This record gives sequence, structure tokens and C-alpha cells, in this order.
Amino acid sequence: MHVDRPAPDRVAVAFARVLRGSGLDISVGSTIEFARALDRVGLATAGGVYWAGRATLVRRPDDIASYDRAFDAFWGPDGPGDLDDTDEPALPVSVAFDVEMPDPDADAAGSGVRPAVTVRWSPVETLRDRDFASYTPAEFAQARRLMSDLRLTGARRASRRRKPSSRSHGSPDLRRTIRRSLRAGGEVTPPAFHTTGTRPRQLVLLLDVSGSMEPYARAFVRFVHAAVVSRTRVEAFALGTRLTRMTRELQSRDPDAAVRAAAGRVVDWAGGTRLGDGLRAFNDSWGVRGMARGAIVVILSDGWDRGAPEALAEQMGRLARVAYKIVWVNPLKASPGYAPLAQGMAAALPYVDVFVEGHSLGAMEELAAVISR
Repeated sequence: MHVDRPAPDRVAVAFARVLRGSGLDISVGSTIEFARALDRVGLATAGGVYWAGRATLVRRPDDIASYDRAFDAFWGPDGPGDLDDTDEPALPVSVAFDVEMPDPDADAAGSGVRPAVTVRWSPVETLRDRDFASYTPAEFAQARRLMSDLRLTGARRASRRRKPSSRSHGSPDLRRTIRRSLRAGGEVTPPAFHTTGTRPRQLVLLLDVSGSMEPYARAFVRFVHAAVVSRTRVEAFALGTRLTRMTRELQSRDPDAAVRAAAGRVVDWAGGTRLGDGLRAFNDSWGVRGMARGAIVVILSDGWDRGAPEALAEQMGRLARVAYKIVWVNPLKASPGYAPLAQGMAAALPYVDVFVEGHSLGAMEELAAVISR
């Protein structure tokens, strides 16, 4: 590379511009992280620069080929190419991590110094759309805290219990009318009314813990824990080579203790998966017997199944006949050009009411909204 090397921040901004032109989605936060990485590794070796960009700018495996082509075109054998696409002098840039606004009374016009452009960066917004599989340990720790703030209100269903109501929204309540009259000494009193009450629908969460789901299962189990502790009438199961009920283990208010207990309970974590056999066990022992009747059933899985697709289709049909709504959460759905071609996913999809992504915090927020409708 050139002996007289440019500043890392200029290199980072210019290379991010090239990547965006190649079709990659490069956020401001990723560019800042890349500039920090370049400041650490330096610009002396192409290998260090390559991996600094690969670790901070590439979000999906499908983007690696485009990244490699852009890197070769931009860096070449003699270092980075033209860093400026304009003759205008660059403004100094400062990065603010707080939300405090500058003093409106400050007057920089007469100071002779050009005003700085302040880029305000939120780590929450950066994490919201990032794929769980690309999280660093520090980002995953922050995502766990954000996941615990999710609240699932849940759809409601009619209850057999009745509650007092005004005349315009209910039917005559003879018992309360008579009691009211007796308290008045037998005098005629205005009639009382009641109406049908509501209660939350049962929520059943079936989490695929197979090896293909390992990059996402650790985030999904946090979502399942948040659902269990935030509302009543929630059941949680793990789907692997067998079916494991883990509702009791996830009832602890301590997220780390709850996840450790659930991991100890599930003996086939990161193993194989037989979705059809697992759903058959759920339908036979719990679902069709009553747990899934009128319930919202959420299946968190990538759809890869070692069992026969006919068995999965049969069990999905049984489940669809008793459940109020089946939601399938697939983290692969967010991949460009994704199509449900896996045998398990293709067999299950005709019985799914809502098919959503599950690769990021934003997708989990959307899932919480779907469950609440």
C-alpha cells in the first residue's frame, strides 16, 4: 500500500460508499465500527483491512461474494482508490452517543471555525435490524435486555363468565335485579344488565432446538421466556428429536437462571429434528386434548426436518383443526430470494395462518404484534 496512507475514517466512508453501490445495505453504525476497526488494525496489510470490513460490514453470508468483488475493485494492488467523489472540502464529523442536543444559543458563525456535522448513533437502532447470527457477545447481551422488555398482550376470546354491563351493551341480569330490589325493601328498582366477558387466548410456543437453528435458538429462547413471564396461559415446548415441555423452567424472573434451567431440561439441544414426530407427541398428549383448542400456536423453526414430510403435513392438519391461529416464525425468510423449498417447510405452509421472519429484534417485535392481534 502507499507509504503516505489516508486517515481510516476517510477510507471507511469511501469503501462503505462502494459497497452501497454494489447493493449491500451498509448502515452508519456499521461504517463507524469499520472506521474503529481500521484504526486498530491499521492500513498496512490488505488482510487486516479485509477482515476488519468483513466483520463489521457484512451482515449475511449471501453478501460475501459482493463484498469480495467490491474489495478487490476498491483496494487493488496499490491500496485504496479515489476517496473523494467531490471537490468540496470535507466537514469535520463528530460522533455523539448521547441524546443531548447542542445549545441553541451557541454562535459559531464568528469563530472562524467550520461547524462540525454531528452524527447521532443509537445502538438500539443498529441492533434492531441486524441478523441474530451476526451478533457479537456484547451485542447479544444487549439484545437479551431489549428482548425482556417485550410484552405480549395476546388476543382475547369470549369467556363463560359474565360481567355487569350497561343496558346498551348487555342482556337482563335477573339475579342482580332481584337482589337490588330486596335491598330496597321490595321496591321496584332499575333493572341490571350483564354481558359476556373475555379472557386471553392460550399461547403455545414450540421452539425448534436442532443444530440448524442454533444461531437463532439462543435468541428465540429469550423471546419464549419473555412471553412466559409477561402473561398467563402460556405453554412452551422444545422440538428436537423429541418433544420437551419447558414451561416450568422458564417461569423464573431471572432470565439467565430460566434459560439455564431450560437448557438442562432439553437433552437434545443442537441435535437433529423430527418436526412431524414432535408435533404428533404434542397433539396426542396436550394439543388436541385441549391445550391447543382455540389457542395461538407459534412454531419457531427453519423448516428443516429429517422426518417424512407427509407425517408433518398430517400433524399440522390436526393442529390447524383445533387451533385459533398458527404462526410460523422462520429466520431464513429474511434471506434474499428465499423460497420455502425445504420439504418440511413446504409440507407445513398450507396449514399456517401467518408466516413471518424471525432473524432480528425488529422481527420479534412484529411477531409480538401478530400474537396480540
